Amino acid sequence: MTETRQRPLRVLAAMSGGVDSAVAAARAAEAGHDVTGVHLALSANPQSFRTGARGCCTIEDSRDARRAADVIGIPFYVWDLAERFREDVVEDFVAEYEAGRTPNPCLRCNEKIKFAALLDKALALGFDAVCTGHYATVVVREDGGRELHRASDMAKDQSYVLGVLDERQLAHAMFPLGDTLTTKDEIRAEAERRGLAVAKKPDSHDICFIADGDTQGFLAGRLGRAEGDIVDESGTKLGTHDGAYGFTIGQRKGLRIGHPAPDGKPRYVLDISPVSNTVTVGPAEALEVSALTAVKPRWCGSAPVGPGTYTAQLRAHGGETEVSAELVDGELRVAFAEPVRGVAPGQAIVLYDGTRVVGSATIAATTRRQSSVTA
Repeated sequence: MTETRQRPLRVLAAMSGGVDSAVAAARAAEAGHDVTGVHLALSANPQSFRTGARGCCTIEDSRDARRAADVIGIPFYVWDLAERFREDVVEDFVAEYEAGRTPNPCLRCNEKIKFAALLDKALALGFDAVCTGHYATVVVREDGGRELHRASDMAKDQSYVLGVLDERQLAHAMFPLGDTLTTKDEIRAEAERRGLAVAKKPDSHDICFIADGDTQGFLAGRLGRAEGDIVDESGTKLGTHDGAYGFTIGQRKGLRIGHPAPDGKPRYVLDISPVSNTVTVGPAEALEVSALTAVKPRWCGSAPVGPGTYTAQLRAHGGETEVSAELVDGELRVAFAEPVRGVAPGQAIVLYDGTRVVGSATIAATTRRQSSVTA
């Protein structure tokens, strides 16, 4: 059954400055909960974050959140978590790329900031739950345990980036938009009816802490330029690059290869070796992965026992694919029913049992039809 409460709760609503978190806070207050809004200051220099209609971490986002809280009629505060964000999200992002992996900073922010640092502080102050504008659903089982499920509207589902939450965190999570069978336009219309000025504010995209959206430029500024070779599967040099960290598995554009492939078809990044600073490229079919190993599993409840059949999601806006998976010596071993492409070490794999989120893990190695590539 979907979660219901018998008593009003003290709720801390994380308000990013966007329309979803504002409507979520308004719904929580309308449901009778004692709601306090909080905006997370995630940069010591907010001007360095992307400006414009971001709905995340800029000064104007903070002001938008405050105005929304005033309209809803709830107290509002700004909490400085910039140092924690820098250490747990930004530095992790840079280190992962430096190691040749492809991280998801939004997932890491949910794990380390919104449902760790923020939740711990909220509980210490006597709040019962943290409310966000994510599209996902918390369900209470007959035994009182919590489960995380996909949102009612699959088109808006964000359970993938919440797959890092454990059962304790889910016990204090509230997602008022999760069971909403409405379009985003209807959410905006609701915000407008409520008098929230963010009703027409565009959604946030990309990475909040990269001001101009240039990920490669951001990494170059942090890691420096390091010229290396671009080679084909046989090791033949095809070109050079300014830093292996600027590439991701499955990338097609921006390879700067002067020699066309013999078959005339596009080439893709197949492997990134930070040790040799080499990027290997090849045909699309060479990207096909049949199995993978993932580490640092986190379970939205009890860890599964023995082998099982699930569906898996490999990126925030990706589709589902059938897999068999088993936890072996603390590592998640996954085999795909059909080969998939563009799987990169560092990405998260999230397992589902129907609409229920089983858990997630970080991809460490992939097995292709003819070879194995390990981060």
